[in-house]
Amino acid sequence: MVFSRVLSAFGFVVLCFGAFSQQNYTVSGTISDASNGENLIGAIVTIQNTNYATVCNSYGFYSISIPEGDYTINIRQMGYSNQLLPLKLHSSQLINFKMNAISYELDDVEVSGQRGDRNVSSLEMGNVKINPKQIENIPVLFGERDLIKTMQLMPGVKQAGEGNTGFYVRGGGLDQNLILLDEAPVYNASHLLGFFSVFNSEAIRDANLLKGSIPAEYGGRASSVLDIRMKEGNLKEYETTGNVGLIASNLSFEGPIKEDVSSFMVSARRTYADLFLQFAPDKDIRDAKLYFYDINMKTNFKLNPSSRLFISGYFGRDKFRIPDQFGFDWGSKTATVRLNHTFSEKLFSNSSFIFSNYSYQIDISGDKDVVMGSHIQDFNLKQDFSWYPNTRNTLKFGINLIAHKIVPGEIDASPTSIYNSLAVRPRRAFENSVYISNSQQLSGRLQVYYGLRLALFSNVGPGDFYQFDSNGKLLQLTSYDHFKWVRTQGGPEPRLAINYQLSSQAAVKASYNRIYQFIHLLSNSTSSTPTDVWLPSSDNVKPQLSDQWSLGYFRNMKQNMFESSIEVYYKNLQNQIDYRNGADLVFNSTVEAELVYGRGWAYGAEFLFRKNYGKLTGWLGYTWSKTMRQFDLINDGNPFPARQDRRHDVSIVAMYNLSRKLNFSATWVYNTGNAVTFPNGKYTIDGKTIGYYTQRNGYRMPDYHRLDLGVTWIRKQTARFESSWNFSVYNAYGRENAYFISFRQNKDNPDQTEAVQISLFKFIPSVSYKFKF
Repeated sequence: MVFSRVLSAFGFVVLCFGAFSQQNYTVSGTISDASNGENLIGAIVTIQNTNYATVCNSYGFYSISIPEGDYTINIRQMGYSNQLLPLKLHSSQLINFKMNAISYELDDVEVSGQRGDRNVSSLEMGNVKINPKQIENIPVLFGERDLIKTMQLMPGVKQAGEGNTGFYVRGGGLDQNLILLDEAPVYNASHLLGFFSVFNSEAIRDANLLKGSIPAEYGGRASSVLDIRMKEGNLKEYETTGNVGLIASNLSFEGPIKEDVSSFMVSARRTYADLFLQFAPDKDIRDAKLYFYDINMKTNFKLNPSSRLFISGYFGRDKFRIPDQFGFDWGSKTATVRLNHTFSEKLFSNSSFIFSNYSYQIDISGDKDVVMGSHIQDFNLKQDFSWYPNTRNTLKFGINLIAHKIVPGEIDASPTSIYNSLAVRPRRAFENSVYISNSQQLSGRLQVYYGLRLALFSNVGPGDFYQFDSNGKLLQLTSYDHFKWVRTQGGPEPRLAINYQLSSQAAVKASYNRIYQFIHLLSNSTSSTPTDVWLPSSDNVKPQLSDQWSLGYFRNMKQNMFESSIEVYYKNLQNQIDYRNGADLVFNSTVEAELVYGRGWAYGAEFLFRKNYGKLTGWLGYTWSKTMRQFDLINDGNPFPARQDRRHDVSIVAMYNLSRKLNFSATWVYNTGNAVTFPNGKYTIDGKTIGYYTQRNGYRMPDYHRLDLGVTWIRKQTARFESSWNFSVYNAYGRENAYFISFRQNKDNPDQTEAVQISLFKFIPSVSYKFKF
């Protein structure tokens, strides 16, 4: 009934726009890169000497309606030469544009792959756009370029730990970030326990982090959306790209299957840390395996002038095994089949079928005699429409249906084992949503975005469902058969964004988001680990609910060479989850009894100053923030800082082009310590010393700061071959930052307890070689 009412509202709005829009002619088409045929996201289409303008969507499609007459169309995209096209408009026309990239030197110093004044002119706020070309010169841990670690250098984004790819956004938890790879959700985005991300930069076209104004087509996570798109493959010519580093290498191929009609892209990456173990003196260590690998693949076909089919996939796995002792592997698989279709010059469609799976296995004996594991699996069907009724409105609407299957734990024992096979019953659910939104130009200075998303989550059988009291005592167990609907939760999610341009170089923006989150990550560590368990909402676990208000001032200077922004936000979080002391989260069918529920809030201010052009480019970011939680059963009901609460975060990124072939780069980061729980005292029982804890997160880790340096030397650059060396130093001045702090008895005085700081990385040099032909 609710869905039918919303669909009826869709129809009403569509009729209204059709009735009141002017009878203009429409110019539409796609905008792509002339060198490889890949569609360009966010290119700006303007009609010179008029107020008519539009932006192409995530699939390179644009549509603009204007009265009959003679015009000049101007196409602009950062990193590409502007295109001007005289147009005599006497009927609707289909015009596809192919844009030429500007010189290699300018590509290297880009800071944003978007229109120069987009931060002022668009409705977006709190967004971070990353192009892989931008991160080639930024020094990182082990020299492996990583777009997530680059995003951690932006205001409002905090790394979860030393060298870790986990991140917190505006006070949210690790699980409150929706990470999409070609529209497929990625539930664990890390390799090697978080020191690498699963995203191979050579396979990525662009990435967009949404943390302020989040459009209505996105939902399911309470804090942010990281939308990553793979390369589509070169439609013109074959290319091979490789990168050889100290502990990892990658190799990519792309090219046409049929020129200008279809193409492919394959990229593979592997670490070889296990090869160094062969030189260890201990035989067990020599036989150990420690590595990860991942493969990205994509192909696309132009079926006809109005339809294009994309098929993409990702497969990655981590392996860690000591023979006859222990084995552990984990990884993700995704697949996306997407069809773009243009019904008319004003109506664009994107249909997607998506598969995602994350799993881990632990071999507790080292010989696969007893294997423990868990996995989460999704099947997702999406239908999105973009309608351009006139030059002042862009209407989007669609539907999303997701089938979740979560297996919290299972044991697979061989017939010869002394153990028995066992499994916690899977949990199944459907997550469904429908949305509609409109971007509207109300006047020459005022733009507004308004949207509504209806999100519902339904638990279904088969499965066991439990009811507990406030103390975690089991009250009732109910078993449901196949396809038995148990409970439906959710509600409407309004979205609003406003942009008022004070001038061509300055604007004030505001936004509001409401988002439900229906699945939750159970983790009691400070960063994501492979054995973390996902748990769906149920009778006991209510969906998390986030309401965020943002306000910002954006100012550009000297023809967009410099850009600056100040954003403030307040986020209210309902139905937050924490754990009872001593909670058992792994392989526990009644894990909901270990949980407690409360609320949270976060607020802060983000400052960004960035230089986009010239020999010296980079940015300065600063975040002041506060993140709090409150639970009736924790800390005597008093509010306490969340573990991701950090008052100050500073990042400075600088890149300097000394010459066409030599680039220097540096980053410096500083942040105050995370909130942490330490013992206030100790007591002894049966000769064992036990820590005594009172206040949750009542202490702070030491302040953190680090300097990284890098040099990129372009060794050779011709029309057919390119090669370069990259040298970097992580933590150049050897700061011993605390990874964690433990407590132990003093050797000289057993009555005293001393704190011991563990530091991971003091000084890490790296070198890598990249080639392309």
